[in-house]
Amino acid sequence: MEQPVRADHPGLAPRRRRRRGRTLAPYLLSLPGGLWLIVLFLVPLFTMLSLSLQTCNQGTGACTMTWHWGEFPQQLKLYHTQLVTSLVFAAIATIIDLIVAFPLAYWIAFYGGNKKNFFLLMLLVPFFVSFVIRTISWQFILSDQGVILGSLKRIHLLPQSFHVLATGGAVVAGLAYNYLPFTALPLYVAVERIDRRVIEAAHDLYATRRESFLRVIFPLTIPGIFAAFLLTFVPAFGDYINQQVLGGTGQTMIGTVIQNQFLVYLDYPGGSSLSAVLLVIALLGIFAYARVLGTRSIEEYV
Repeated sequence: MEQPVRADHPGLAPRRRRRRGRTLAPYLLSLPGGLWLIVLFLVPLFTMLSLSLQTCNQGTGACTMTWHWGEFPQQLKLYHTQLVTSLVFAAIATIIDLIVAFPLAYWIAFYGGNKKNFFLLMLLVPFFVSFVIRTISWQFILSDQGVILGSLKRIHLLPQSFHVLATGGAVVAGLAYNYLPFTALPLYVAVERIDRRVIEAAHDLYATRRESFLRVIFPLTIPGIFAAFLLTFVPAFGDYINQQVLGGTGQTMIGTVIQNQFLVYLDYPGGSSLSAVLLVIALLGIFAYARVLGTRSIEEYV
């Protein structure tokens, strides 16, 4: 005969604890990362957004919440030139990285063989060095009497007055070099994910190498191209080190303006409002990407 089991039966307690442990395990595992994001991302983010709506006394440093929305149009009116300069420099550097990184990622994915990991490591090894040190090394390379320009001037291929530093070209070159991995790695993932049987089918249908690339490979890598563009453009847009080391006063980027607002002029509302503008521009790019290609594509290539 079947007998009902009491709710307080001692054999049910371990099962309940196991079920409760399975339920709580994902939350406990995500707790350190969640605390990390809250302390180092969400709290500074809300502090920055709050400061953009406050009014601060530069003499005492005291800030009060006044909900002063006029700081945003005022800062954009003052520094719209630097904002446009940053957009142009970041866009040019990103396009250069796409042109350089796509053939590189394509070759590693299709012809790297069992040495793909080695080639990827060689691509990343220079970037194990500090960002600032790499940028300063470009300053020595592009200096008027450096390895390149100095040699060309000594053999009279360039005039003595020719210089590259303190120009927009030097800033773009530094941005393109420093953010190349942000472009190459998503492109490699996009090319590597292509099913080789699709390419073989295109060849079976008498497609040439050029046609198979333009009609099969390139369309399949478009999500990776957009992801690479986004991952490169956003940090390059807010960069300030390359401009300060390689550029001049005529190539000031918005990142340099924000740094000066916080550290030099102590204008926290102004710097926070400009930072919020950069955040909005980055979010618009991410939302547009998710709208066109879907959020799953972002997870695949990031």
